[in-house]
Parts: sequence; C-alpha cells; structure tokens
Amino acid sequence: MSRFSHCAFLLGSVFGAMSFPAYAEQLPIAGQVSSHSKSTPYVSFDPHPSLTGLFTPRPIEHDTDDIYFSAREIQNDKKTNIITALGDVYIVRSDATLKADKVIYNQDLDIITAKGNITLVDQGDNVLFADEMVLQDKMSKGTIHKLKVVMRDESRVWADRIKTLNNNDKVMYNAVYTPCDCCTEGDPQKEPLWKITADKIRQDVSEQNIYYKNAVLKIKDVPVFYTPFLSHPDPSVKRRSGVLMPTYGSSNFLDTYIQTGYFWAIDDHSDFTFNPYLSTKRLIVPFAKYHAYIPEGDFSLEGSVMRDNDRHKTRGHLFSKARYEINENWLMNLDAKYVSDTLYLKDMSLPEKLDAWLTSNLKFEYFNNRDYADIEAYYFKMISYDLRTTQRRDKYNASYVLPLINYEKYNQLSDSGLYTRNVFNFASITHDDETASTQRGTMINELILPYTSKFGEKIRFVGSVKSDFYYVDDYLNTEKKYFTGTAARVFPQLGVEWKLPFIKANEDTRQIIEPVVVAVAAPNDSNKINKIPNEDSQNAALDDTNVLDLDRYSGYDRNDTGSRVSYGLNWSSYGNILGRTQAFIAQSYYFNDEASFSKSLGKKDKLSDYVGRVYANPNEYLDLNYRFRLDKDDLKIKYSELGASFGPQMLKAYISYIYLNDDDYSGDDGSTVLDRHELYTSLTAELSKDWKLTIFNRQDLSGGKSYSLEHGGSLTYEDECMALIGNIERYSSNDPDVENNYEFSISFLLKTIGGLGSK
Repeated sequence: MSRFSHCAFLLGSVFGAMSFPAYAEQLPIAGQVSSHSKSTPYVSFDPHPSLTGLFTPRPIEHDTDDIYFSAREIQNDKKTNIITALGDVYIVRSDATLKADKVIYNQDLDIITAKGNITLVDQGDNVLFADEMVLQDKMSKGTIHKLKVVMRDESRVWADRIKTLNNNDKVMYNAVYTPCDCCTEGDPQKEPLWKITADKIRQDVSEQNIYYKNAVLKIKDVPVFYTPFLSHPDPSVKRRSGVLMPTYGSSNFLDTYIQTGYFWAIDDHSDFTFNPYLSTKRLIVPFAKYHAYIPEGDFSLEGSVMRDNDRHKTRGHLFSKARYEINENWLMNLDAKYVSDTLYLKDMSLPEKLDAWLTSNLKFEYFNNRDYADIEAYYFKMISYDLRTTQRRDKYNASYVLPLINYEKYNQLSDSGLYTRNVFNFASITHDDETASTQRGTMINELILPYTSKFGEKIRFVGSVKSDFYYVDDYLNTEKKYFTGTAARVFPQLGVEWKLPFIKANEDTRQIIEPVVVAVAAPNDSNKINKIPNEDSQNAALDDTNVLDLDRYSGYDRNDTGSRVSYGLNWSSYGNILGRTQAFIAQSYYFNDEASFSKSLGKKDKLSDYVGRVYANPNEYLDLNYRFRLDKDDLKIKYSELGASFGPQMLKAYISYIYLNDDDYSGDDGSTVLDRHELYTSLTAELSKDWKLTIFNRQDLSGGKSYSLEHGGSLTYEDECMALIGNIERYSSNDPDVENNYEFSISFLLKTIGGLGSK
C-alpha cells in the first residue's frame, strides 16, 4: 500500500507547493487597472502553448515566495476588493505552475478561487487536473474539488475532494488510485485492471503517517480485499521500523512454511531484519540480516540456524560482505561464507546452493598510477558431490591460501614504446588433509617492445625471466615418493608476435583478414614436477583464448616449456550483408614433443590440434557463438561449445551445447578433468501482448546415457500494472542424500504497491 500512499499524497506535496505566502497587493499588475482593462503579463507565455510547453513556462531566475501570473484579461473591482483574472490564467512559482480558465481573489477574505480546466504541475512533473480549487489563509490551506492526478510514472489518482487543514494535514475523500491504463484510443472509458478505493485518506504531517479508512482493492471493479483501517509511513519517510509482509511457500525440506519478520531501522545508516521461517516440518528456523553503511564503505551480515532432529545436529549458515576504502590508494573487500554442511544451502534454497566450491576471501588492494598490489586470503570448502567423489578430488575437502600477495608494476623506458613489466607473487597453500602444503615466491621481469611498420605490420617483442622458490612439505610426487624441502628454478622466455591486417571495404560491408604468428623460444624442461606440486595450473586446456599466448597456464606452478610457433587467421565482416560475423582458427607447432603443455593435453606430438571460434550475428534473428577443438589428424571433435539464439521475438529458441572429452586432458600428476557432455535448450513464445510461455531442459549426455538434469517452464502474464508468474521445475542430483526435487511457485504482483507469492 505504500506506493498508493505516495501517489495519492504527492498531491499533498503539490498542494503544499502552491502554498505561497503572497498577497494580492503583490501581484504585479501593469499600470492602473480598470474594471475591464487588460494587464501586461509579468511573465511572457506562448499564447498558444503546446501540451509540453504548458508544463514548462519560462523559469523565474530568482528565488522568491511571490506569485507571478498572467492572463488575457484582469478585472479589478475596487468596491468589493475582488480581482478577477480571465482566460488562460497562469500562476507561476519556482516549483509549480497553475493554469485555469478563471481565478478570483477576494482580498478582504484572503480567498483565491480557481475554476475551469485547472492544471497544476509540480517539480516532479506530476500533473493535477481539477474543476475547482479554493485557497485561503495566504494560500496555506484550501480545498480542491473533482481532482485527477497523472503521476510521473503515469499512475493516476482521483478524488472528489482534497482538503488542507490548519496544521497542514491533508485529507482526501472518495479517493481512487491505479497505475493501469484507464483509457485507450478506442475505449476512452476503459475500466482499469485493478484499483484501490478508500472513503478517506489522511496524511499526518507531524507524525509522517498516512491513515486509510475503508480501503478496498478491486480487480476488474470486483472487490477482492477490504480493510477498515490501514496506516503506514508517508512517502517522506525513507526507512522506518515495522512488521514486514509475510511470504508463504512450500519445499521438501521445510514443508509448508511462512516467513514473517520485523525490520528495525537502527539509524539512518544501519538496519536489522529478523525474518524467521515458521514451518510445519522444522518448526522455527531463525533467519536475520544486518546492513550498515558508512562514508568509506558498507557491511552486511546474514545468517540462519536450526536444530535438525533428523540428523541430530545443529545446522546453519553465516555470510558476510564488507567494502572499506582505507584511503585514496588502499581498498579492502571481504566476502566470508560459512555453512555447517554441504547440503544446508540446497535444503534451505539459499544463494550459492549450486556452486561447486564455497569461497571466502579477504582482499586488500593498492592502486597508484601504474602500480598495483593486492594481499589476499582464501578459504575454499568443497560442496559439490560430483567433485568430492571424482578421482583424487575427494580429498580436497577444504583448502587455505594465506597469504596470497601480488605486486605488478609497469615502467615506460623510451619514446619508442619500450616498457618493462615486473611481477612479484607469493602464495602459501595448506589443505586440511594429508595433501602437501606449499609456500611459493615468484618473480617475473619482462621487457616489451611494440612496433608498427610502415606496411601496417604490428609486431611485439617480449623477453622475460621467471624465477621461483618453493618450500614443500609432504608432497607425494608422480614417482609415488614423498618430498619435503626446497626447490628453485629459473625460466627464461623470448617471444615475438606478428600481425598484418588486410582491409577490404565497399558500400555494403567491410572485411578484415588478419594472419597472426607467435614464435616462442624457451628451455625444454624447467618444471621439476617431482619436487613442485601443481596447485594453480591444473587441467590445462588448449583453446582459442590461449593458443597465441606466451604463457598458456592459468597459474605459476607450471612453466610453459619448449620452443614453439603458433599461427592463426582472424576474419571479420561488418556491414549490411553479413551483419557482424567473425571467425578464427589457429594451431601450434612444438619443436620438442616433450613440451609441458603438450604433455598436459595427453599428447606427444609436434603439431597441436586445431582450435577456433565462429561468431555470427547477421541480423536480429540469429546470434551464434561456437568454439571448438579438432584433432589434427582426423578432425575429430575434442571440445565443442555452442551458444545460439534464433528466431523472432515472438518465438525465440536458445541452445547451449558443451562437449569435453576427458581422455584428451590430463595433468602431469596423472589427474584428469571431468568428462562433460551437456545440452541445454529453451523456447520462449509470446502468446500475446501480455502472455509469455517459456520451457527449458538441461540434458546430461555423458557416460553413454542420457537423462534430464533439470527441466521446467514458466507462464507469465504482464501488463503495465500487474504481473502473474507461474514456475514449475524439477532437478536431479547424483548425491544420494539429496532428493530429486520438484518445485512449483506462483507470484502475483501489483506494480507500485507490491504483491504476494510463493517459492
């Protein structure tokens, strides 16, 4: 109901905007006014204003409480001391504009009466229409009859009468509010889809409250909800403590439940919400949130706790986020997450329930021109059943990175573009099981020279030296031996990148063909895999995003050894014929088939597979992005990823497909990535202007079997003032402790005032 009050009682603010402390004697009238003379307007207006121009008269350039007006004719009756303005009367103040056919001012009684086609516009561009308006007591109070208001958001309010009292309280009688279209070109008397009526609405200015008497919600003019009394804060109150509207729902874990709560506005910058679940199966599950805002940042905390009698233990979660600007150079971010067990987020349907890892992070960042540094701490807790039960990953239940320090600096050395890049990185990694702990320090020094020839060639020379120092405790290496001690290595690299774009343009299209060659010289063996564990460079994958990079590993623990040449071709087309279309394909040649990255792909070959991508957006009916990896010998697909939407807006289909063959990807420690073969399809149909239907399915195609991981749909009705949404979904899980769940929800929303729903 709060939006209704805002719209209805914005009239009060509009009325207040007209409450100017001005007298008739202050009205600027040119010369001696006779009973039938015309005035010279103080403010000039277009004599035939457009509807837009009507609401934007020439502004008053100085702040004043005086009233300024113009009219086609002004009559001054000195016997009765009454001034009458006739014809296109405008009354202007800096924050409001009033237009009427006729304005009568009784100077003895201090009463101003406006009649006929009254239009009042406030600073918020809300427009009020009325038949009659009476103002008195220096325009500080009065009455408006038969008013209609069109709000800035096109919501509408009607009332038989609005009255301002001596204490500035405002009362509306027989009021109606709706955000719906109430008239169309073919049906000027169209009944709004829904509206709220009330016998009387009063705004208490001192208490900043709004009170309703006999409020009724009507849908298609049929009463569906009635309350004899209702009150809430007025629109000037941004936050106030109070009871929240309850939410109803049902789930496998809670059964039928209601979530109600109380909002406590502690002060202007902090608040606390307590909204427990009251369920038939779990009784009471306390749930609370806290927010605080300060000039330098903000902080939030949410959590829940419960006693699960089925598992005979206490369960819960605690999530916290914070951001603090320490000074102009340093920034702190915190994202801390705790959960009692891996299934709690799924049982309670809380955020991040589908994540594989629950990640907590504390980060301090430093920015200063070209210098950047960060100091971080990470805590990882595995919550994915599939990861816990796949190969060796079951032992990585939780890991700590404390600290992780990174520093990066760029230095411009010459006008030719020569510059250096210096990186220092330190990491200390610990696992909560028998897996090795590692402390690593890395320094990278690069010298980079970009160059563009007179023929348009773009060349970049790079020389780098990477130095690592490790202390490893209890590392089980590939020879099944434990190693504890120190290890160091130095890894130099030289690289050159060459590009030459060719452009062809005509009236309809522009095409760009760009061959690319990257040559890298590096030692053949500089990884010491029997002494150094692989913590941050696992599951190497050659693809279109890294095939031309000098270092294709994602982390520091593995060096991209061996010399190689990579070459590729970029093609792009822009224009009216093909729209925006791009294609890329590339391959690498290794001078030594024992190169570390090639071995990580399970290959011992001098030629890599082909990798590439295709993007096509020729028109509004097709948007396609396809990435692939093909075997160099028989062009067998090793990796395939497709995302495409096609069709007009009234019937649009979306397809997402991914295929990853785990036989072709393995780490130097013998680990392999998960096989993945999945298809997601959805179809969205606009059944009419207001109705939309969506259906979807996510299918697992791996392991020689096919079954649906998730499927469902939604049916939505939405117009300018109401939304009705129905969702149905069923999902499967390999975890034997999780039931294959099915969820159904219906949400009903009346725009601008809220709604009810289930989840």
